[in-house]
Amino acid sequence: MAHVRKKDAVFLTELDTYLFGQGTHYEIYNKMGAHEAEKDGKKGIYFATWAPNARDIFVVGDFNNWHEEDKYRMNPVSDGGVYDLFVEGACEGQCYKFLIIAQNGDRLYKADPYANAAQLRPETASVITNLEGFEWGDKSWVSKKQKEDHLKSPMVIYECHLGSWKKQDDGTEDGYMNYRELAHELVEYVKKMNYTHVELMGIAEYPYDVSWGYQVTGYYAPTARYGSPTDFMYFVDYCHQNDIGVILDWVPAHFPKDAHGLANFDGSCVYEYADPRKGEHPDWGTKVFDYAKNEVSNFLIANGMFWVDKFHVDGLRVDAVASMLYLDYGRSAGNWIPNKYGDNGNLEAMNFLKHLNSMMRQRFPQAITIAEESTAWPNVSGNPDDGNCLGFTFKWNMGWMHDFLEYMKLDPFFRKPNHGKMTFSTMYAYSENFILVLSHDEVVHLKCSMINKMPGLGKDKFDNLKVGYAFMCGHPGKKLLFMGQEFGQYEEWNEKKALDWYLLSESENKNLQEFVAKLNKLYCSHKCMYETDFDSRGFRWINADDAENSVYSWVRISEDKKKNLLFVLNFTPVERDNFRIGVPAKGKYKLVLGSDEDNQKKSLASNDGECDGFKQSLLVDLPRYGVAVYEFSADEIDEKKGL
Repeated sequence: MAHVRKKDAVFLTELDTYLFGQGTHYEIYNKMGAHEAEKDGKKGIYFATWAPNARDIFVVGDFNNWHEEDKYRMNPVSDGGVYDLFVEGACEGQCYKFLIIAQNGDRLYKADPYANAAQLRPETASVITNLEGFEWGDKSWVSKKQKEDHLKSPMVIYECHLGSWKKQDDGTEDGYMNYRELAHELVEYVKKMNYTHVELMGIAEYPYDVSWGYQVTGYYAPTARYGSPTDFMYFVDYCHQNDIGVILDWVPAHFPKDAHGLANFDGSCVYEYADPRKGEHPDWGTKVFDYAKNEVSNFLIANGMFWVDKFHVDGLRVDAVASMLYLDYGRSAGNWIPNKYGDNGNLEAMNFLKHLNSMMRQRFPQAITIAEESTAWPNVSGNPDDGNCLGFTFKWNMGWMHDFLEYMKLDPFFRKPNHGKMTFSTMYAYSENFILVLSHDEVVHLKCSMINKMPGLGKDKFDNLKVGYAFMCGHPGKKLLFMGQEFGQYEEWNEKKALDWYLLSESENKNLQEFVAKLNKLYCSHKCMYETDFDSRGFRWINADDAENSVYSWVRISEDKKKNLLFVLNFTPVERDNFRIGVPAKGKYKLVLGSDEDNQKKSLASNDGECDGFKQSLLVDLPRYGVAVYEFSADEIDEKKGL
């Protein structure tokens, strides 16, 4: 059961305001915002906020008919701009805002930055709610994750937009399913497909549907689109009880300019940098957080841990990290400010990310952090206490994604001179703790759906995608695939529409879905696919250079040398019978996945005779766009001759 605090414990103390001013109050969400409380034996709601440059602040809401009165004026708690007020009789479910009088007299009606619930858009008020008392049933899951070595554990992620994964025909324009309904249907599907995690887009409250949740106004509130905070707790709990992890997309890089949001919160630049050359993203029309302010850093770091603490999520995928790290990101010459060393790195953002990752590891070892970072910035993942490392658990491998898609789009006739696009990523595969991603960003804005990126017509498109997914599965790194890509959605993703589930009545779409489920099962059932992801001893090319045939072959090796896997993939529509490849161990090789299993040999024995730099070889039958994955065990794995 969730820990229930004494109602008088929510009141801010001198220590609270001191730690907040230092940027180290990691549970500030238990004090800021709106919380049930008792004062002098009377029940009500305790409100607290930070507005350092306000002339005056009132709490207005359903409890006072939205009228400012002296008794609803907030009181300064410290010299640092923290204000509070106890409102007798206010209660859960009522709407409210802070009425802030700016220094110039402007009257600003602001949603509570720390609110735990908000009205459904287009309404913008905060809603008093209580996060205590939910009966969690995931104790064993959390305990297991606290002890887990995340780098050596299986992770194949299903990225999902809850509002468009499925819709219900309930007569509403949106057709949104509730978090509880989604829990049951999504978990059933994810388990059937053998995924280990779901990654959710856009859960923190946001006003604009088309932003997909990446322009946040309520950082501490699950979006009301799919239900209440308690409904979301149920969603996470149900996932955990079914052995599915939950990762949230999290956006500490920027926020929108909506009048009720964080922008110019008290009439001045409170949460954002004051200088627009640092404080605004010209491409996105959004504000940039001022990471130099301790209170802003505290707001965000506590928010990251809030989702783990209150909602038991298993990790955060941090959006747009590159835009945080580079002062000149999206800005032309002369329109950005160098750091004190004259460089383009944002020193405050670096310190913020290190602080976040360090404290997350200390306080919530069960949780991971993932950087969506699209450049060659060094040491993004690793130990935040090691020198210049930012300290993320994982980093998205955007370089692999780009090269992979460029190759896969090519007609097989043109793949031969581009063979290196698929092998280059193994040159840097161990420089970070990578996740291979084919995310929502790759199937929007006229980029085509994944199936329609593939060359050819009809069945050729599906066969191309199958061999591509097999390559992704066997490549070092954890995995992520966006919803709809697993069954060949033809149209680009549209947040207003449900996925085209009717396509599963078509044999090719159904076969692709079943093939992805097999890949995920293969991945999860073989330790060589995940426990040596970030150890170069766990991967070895058999032949990385067969451009003439557009065939790639390699092995994945487990720590105990048992149940290793040999991958042989043919990226052309040419059948290759008795195709000889070298193998690093003598013995039997059992087919565990094939693109034409009815006609592929189920067992092969290695032959003496050097091939591809190894002393043993196999004769493999490769169908057109063929996939052949063989399992083998060995006491010793031979090194490739010359390496």
